[in-house]
Amino acid sequence: MRLSFTISRFNPETDTQPRTESFRLDVGRGTTVLDALLRLKQEQDGSLAFRHSCRSAICGSCAMDINGSEKLACRTSVWTEWERHSAITVAPLRNFPVIKDLVVDMSSFWGKIRDITPWLSASTQRQASELQGLRSSASGFHNVDACIMCGACVAACTVLEVSKGFLGPAALAKADRFMADAREPAAARQGRLMVLEQPDGIWDCTRCNYCVEVCPKDVRPMEAIIRLRRAALDAGMTATGGARHITGFTDLIRSQGRLNEALMPLKIVGLRLTQVLRVLPLGLAMLRRGKVPNPFGHAIPGMASVRQIFAATSRTAGRS
Repeated sequence: MRLSFTISRFNPETDTQPRTESFRLDVGRGTTVLDALLRLKQEQDGSLAFRHSCRSAICGSCAMDINGSEKLACRTSVWTEWERHSAITVAPLRNFPVIKDLVVDMSSFWGKIRDITPWLSASTQRQASELQGLRSSASGFHNVDACIMCGACVAACTVLEVSKGFLGPAALAKADRFMADAREPAAARQGRLMVLEQPDGIWDCTRCNYCVEVCPKDVRPMEAIIRLRRAALDAGMTATGGARHITGFTDLIRSQGRLNEALMPLKIVGLRLTQVLRVLPLGLAMLRRGKVPNPFGHAIPGMASVRQIFAATSRTAGRS
């Protein structure tokens, strides 16, 4: 079948902005997007630039935007894409500077990986029995060690669209892998969390879930970020706005059985006068719109059950 391919092109020597160019190619049912790109380069335009290597979904080199979603070109069927979208559009990964055509500059990606210290902080001598225990603890990595560094999750991240300093899902998932490693000393874990809870770290994720959707290896970076948040809270790191949001939300449900939207902003900003004055207009607007519960109203039914749930959760957490 002869299909049309619309490919983003950019030559820094002649172009000021990316443009699109269309090609037509005869393809069969087993053709992948990478197969098609290789043929287009060989048969129609030798200047077409893109990355590839293993052609087996192992190296991650051929990650690109295919029909609006981040995918590995080597494992993406042309036929399936055509049946779903009636088109084949190929563009470089988003959130990265374009070097040429479909090739992007991954320098920021690797820089953020280095920022989370992607190695164990210390090595110690272990007995054979201890090493066996460490090997059995690999399940605690939650598959984050399966990451192939393709950058698809970073390209899909909505936070990075507006905040380039955000560490990003790949780096934070890698940090979770070292937090879960039994060989990492407790003091080193504490140090990692102190770095990760800073601005542009674990609390900046908006939990849009796009990183989970596009990951070709089921790493689930957002879940790794949530585990890091829990670890930070368990370590008593509750000073940041994100941490205060979670602890404040929990306190309100425990005490009132529901979310009190009038008190929630105060739980986040604390009792600092300047911050209270900033959220005061919001509180007045909520009062006008009936969003402030009557402080003299009756308690909601089932409060005893709510408190029992919290008590049971605390006991379970204590045993674990």
